[in-house]
Amino acid sequence: PNQVNNVLGFPYIFRGALDVRATEINEAMKLAAVHALAELTKDAVPDMVNRAYADNTLSFGRTYLIPKPLDPRLITAVSPAVAKAAMESGVARRPITDWQAYEDELRSRLGVNQKLLNRITSAAKSEPKRVVFAEGDTYKILKAAQILVSEDIARPILLGNQAKIKQLVAANNLDLTGCTILDISQEDEQRQQFAEQLFQKRQRKGVTLYEAQRLLRERNYYGSMMLESGQADAFITGLTKDYSKSIAPALRVIGVEAGVQRVASMYIIQHKKGPFFFADTTVNIDPTAEELVDIVGLTARRVSSFGSQPRVAMISYSNFGSNVGALPDKMRRATELAKGLYPDLLLDGEMQANTALNRDLMREQYPFSPLAETGANTLIFPNVESGNIAYKILQEIGGAEVIGPILMGMRKPVHILQFGASVREIVNMTAIAVVDAQK
Repeated sequence: PNQVNNVLGFPYIFRGALDVRATEINEAMKLAAVHALAELTKDAVPDMVNRAYADNTLSFGRTYLIPKPLDPRLITAVSPAVAKAAMESGVARRPITDWQAYEDELRSRLGVNQKLLNRITSAAKSEPKRVVFAEGDTYKILKAAQILVSEDIARPILLGNQAKIKQLVAANNLDLTGCTILDISQEDEQRQQFAEQLFQKRQRKGVTLYEAQRLLRERNYYGSMMLESGQADAFITGLTKDYSKSIAPALRVIGVEAGVQRVASMYIIQHKKGPFFFADTTVNIDPTAEELVDIVGLTARRVSSFGSQPRVAMISYSNFGSNVGALPDKMRRATELAKGLYPDLLLDGEMQANTALNRDLMREQYPFSPLAETGANTLIFPNVESGNIAYKILQEIGGAEVIGPILMGMRKPVHILQFGASVREIVNMTAIAVVDAQK
């Protein structure tokens, strides 16, 4: 009992009491903490807790009666409950009016700036959408689906082998209530209809009816056709397959939005200094200057959609002509073209990454830059190689959480997961897909 009080009780009771300047800690506040802990235990356990305790089967029952000490939800479950009880019992001297802002502040105390992700998740919860997952018979997707339903973020549609899904559910004590499960091998009539639709769409691009029937036995094609036909609102794949193999079916079935020349991808880098946006990190291997301009346009629009002003830096190993070479020349050319096409966009280059992110350095050495006072939050890399390396280093040793890759330029919401993505990354990407589908 003392350990429960010291680890799960007192820290969060004190936090809630202090945040409303309570004159005392009364029975109502203590009971509120108890009820919050009890409710939290019944919710789906976060994957990071499963991994920390090497146990995928944690769920409310004889062996799991109270939350684990490492559960990151404790601070946002218990402290607000205590604060509300203090207000209702008349001992609070500074009432809280904006509870969402309060929860965001509590999360920020954990170290990473999550305001952007919190906004995205809140928006997703306001109107959950149907999201189809191609790899619905893998543990990570099933665990993510349980969390998505538990948190009311999405309505998962899981494509996969029924027997395998049942086995994984039983082995890991999962609850898929609220999820739709489809074994496409048993959906003969629907698969034939999709094949005929795909044939009509691609018959002048080398696809025969027989080929369309064969392709619709693949989940990436079936899921894409569900999205195209309106049976789903968003499509997510890529957990177990190479990126290029995962994106190809969606490009053939869904295609790009009007006016877009090419798709690109972007990562959100969540850091204590605020969110940053990196592009292109997965799609365009070695874009030309003209192609980089397209990437700038897609990325700036996407950053704006998240409620952030894009401040774009064109990244190179050169600062404003300090080095010669094909790569700096390409980035200089891309900067000139982008400024001409997007005159209202806050953009400059070419520059090194530390210059883009260090406002003091920028002001001191390059005061002429429009980014001198603000620094950059959006980094456009010269090729996939540099962008991919940068975000992965930050992810592993930089103390940052990455969200992505966010696919930009598709006609309908499609996102390709990072190969081997974590459950948390799947949940985050699904929230973004839901918000995309709301528009």
